[in-house]
Amino acid sequence: MTQQHSQPIRTETILKNAFAAAVAVADPQVIVPQYLAKIFPAGQEPKGRCLVVGAGKASASMASALETYAKEHWPQVKMEGVVLTRYGHSSPTSDIQIIQAGHPVPDQAGMNGAKAILELTQALKEGDVLIALVSGGGSSLLTLPVEGISIDDMRKTTEALLRSGAPIEEMNIVRKHLSAILGGNLARCAIARGARVEALLISDVTGDSPADIASGPCAADYSTYLDALNIIESYRLQELIPESVMNHLKQGLAGQKPETLKDADLVSARVSNHVIATAYKSLEAAANFVYAHGYESIVLGDTITGEAQEVGAMQAQLAREYLAKMDKADKPLALISGGECTVTIPAETKGRGGRCSEYLLSLFANSADLPKMAALAADTDGIDGSEKNAGAWFDGGIRESAKAMNLEPKEYLVAHDCYGFFAQLGALVETGPTLTNVNDFRIILLNK
Repeated sequence: MTQQHSQPIRTETILKNAFAAAVAVADPQVIVPQYLAKIFPAGQEPKGRCLVVGAGKASASMASALETYAKEHWPQVKMEGVVLTRYGHSSPTSDIQIIQAGHPVPDQAGMNGAKAILELTQALKEGDVLIALVSGGGSSLLTLPVEGISIDDMRKTTEALLRSGAPIEEMNIVRKHLSAILGGNLARCAIARGARVEALLISDVTGDSPADIASGPCAADYSTYLDALNIIESYRLQELIPESVMNHLKQGLAGQKPETLKDADLVSARVSNHVIATAYKSLEAAANFVYAHGYESIVLGDTITGEAQEVGAMQAQLAREYLAKMDKADKPLALISGGECTVTIPAETKGRGGRCSEYLLSLFANSADLPKMAALAADTDGIDGSEKNAGAWFDGGIRESAKAMNLEPKEYLVAHDCYGFFAQLGALVETGPTLTNVNDFRIILLNK
């Protein structure tokens, strides 16, 4: 009788399944019903009109989950609404209209959808309930500019901020002060009509502050017009930002335009923001997965930001230090992290890829002395930057293939063509839209 031996799981499979575990724990179809049951316990379901609005890469899936739950638990509730999502991120609904629009650069479809959301909110009455479904990507999708600023001006402003390398938090401070919806203005509109506001948020930002998730359409904002102007000045964008935008911000600074929603505006208001999924919970899910497959894991945190190439180089050195401490008898180790890096692209460079793939290529280039290292970096929404991949991965086999093909990683880093590098090696991570979004995911596997 021969003894059966199970085949060891391939490193590629471990990497990709750890990413899948991170995404699964943020699935709106699972978490939205759980939170609705807490917010509206039995006997306290919405009364009167229930308006559902939202925006983000996960918001259509959130709307689908909400409808399914409501049909079973709130059969008497009349529901309607509009939710915006990125092209390709739709989900089936019957009563809630799903509009697909441009992201990260806003387009006319998004502007029309945001206008419809604002008009519906303006029709709310005392006793009505507004349920807002908010996730990462909502800042661009809800770009309904204030009067006097065109969608083309908003597009130029967004493009200038994207190319500057400004962190997403700073980009959103500017956008809040140009929007009729962001920066708490959606909640302000509902409050003025006596409605109750319940916002469900899937966080893709460091710190998980409701004010930062999709620029906080239902949350008090901590930033000011002065902050917005300082950000534009610090990146020397004054000549690239349209005159209408600069004039509006300067008028706001002079007190001629209303500020974003502040805590004082919410003293007697019925407004609640519920963060239902976070990057850290997803990192923990990945850590639990790799632990079950024989790895010790260290979660480095979900707030690691900075230029993608610099973070990749720093984490290569960190991996080197951890390997030096490991003994041959030690279990293999997984270093897991999240947080949104930035990529600053020179004006004359086109670039292909995104911040996850660029981080990974930098890690690859800076770890030539670590042949057994394996790693993956991917965006949990399934789209990394300019292409259709979620990110990329590598192991020792991929490294050998790169040598055999004479691919020089540093040349691709200079060209910001991380997509081209990993595509030639068959090392892209391609999931399609995941219909959720809890920021970027990075994992490094080390074995002595």
